[in-house]
Amino acid sequence: MPPLETIDERINEASDWWALYTRHQHEKVVADMLALKGFEVFLPLYDSLRRWKDRRKLLSLPLFPCYVFVRGGLDRKLQVVTTPGVHMILYRGERVATIPEIEIQAIQRAVEGPYRIEPHPFLPCGARVRVTRGPLEGVEGILTRKKNLYRLVLSVDMLAQSVCVEIDATDVEPAEPSLNAAFHASRVVGAPSFPDTIALSRS
Repeated sequence: MPPLETIDERINEASDWWALYTRHQHEKVVADMLALKGFEVFLPLYDSLRRWKDRRKLLSLPLFPCYVFVRGGLDRKLQVVTTPGVHMILYRGERVATIPEIEIQAIQRAVEGPYRIEPHPFLPCGARVRVTRGPLEGVEGILTRKKNLYRLVLSVDMLAQSVCVEIDATDVEPAEPSLNAAFHASRVVGAPSFPDTIALSRS
């Protein structure tokens, strides 16, 4: 009977998300070919209006340029790396670098929800908040503000990349419970408006 640790590793290999680094502008081709090979693939996209002198066009672009996410199938790595357009599998040391399920789920829910979403500079720490209602309820991210619009920044730490989705500032609370009372007190009439960022450290 194989060691319990070996069994656990096989279970993880079947359910973990990991990432591919692709050639520039080959993300969709790679994702389509891997899907045809039977892999579970996630390629988050966003709409971007591009303007030229004579026309405008709405393009569907990757949220994480040159990256495609795959779940499981690590026993078939050869089929992956030989796929045209694939540059490499991301590793951490000698093991394939995996991505927490909660990070992938947050991106999936943001993409599927009724929000505007776009790439955002990676923020490793800062104003960490939790969404309290709506399609993103329970998702945690970093709250920022640009002019009058609030945005929730969602990160994939392993890639050091982030995306942001527009959100109502009244739909979030600090992810650190001890600061909730002070946060909600700031919303009473006459209290200071919600700041651009909340100085919270990642727990």
